[in-house]
Amino acid sequence: MTGERRQNDKMTKIDIRETSKEDIPHIVRLWNDGDVMRHVGFPEGLGVTEETLIENWLPVVNADAKRKHYSLYHDEIGYCGEAHYRVDPGGNAALDIKLFKKARGKGIAYQGLKHAVGHAFSEGNAKMAYVDPHKDNGKALALYEKLGFDKKTHPDDHLGKDHVYMVLTKKTFESETQ
Repeated sequence: MTGERRQNDKMTKIDIRETSKEDIPHIVRLWNDGDVMRHVGFPEGLGVTEETLIENWLPVVNADAKRKHYSLYHDEIGYCGEAHYRVDPGGNAALDIKLFKKARGKGIAYQGLKHAVGHAFSEGNAKMAYVDPHKDNGKALALYEKLGFDKKTHPDDHLGKDHVYMVLTKKTFESETQ
């Protein structure tokens, strides 16, 4: 899927594709980047290897419609990051997006997450979607609000101290993104 969005009078073109083996070197760099991973608790990165992802992660990450991982590419920047969802048996879709610093502020996160949310509802049959960004991640909070996510009480008291729980229904998503 290719998306376009006007950003500062320039059309931002991104390619959103289901992650495959060819994307693994980029994901390793993304996940091992401390700047990218600091808001999820890994300021030094994850320390993953290509072999580990190819053998243990890739075979299950896109195994069915309930779990999808997308790689995001910009027409000028190249690989930018990832967006993904996982729908649990109760129909709740956990979502996340991560971008390299060079890709932030260009509308890429909006397009990538919108794509993942749309597929979580349409293909994953999610009843609702949720995110729980770190409370200090203001840009992520603004992005989620722009897509229609609402702040709610965090279901995990421990995580609720540092994270903001936000939910989105299919109806709200469709009305906010039309």
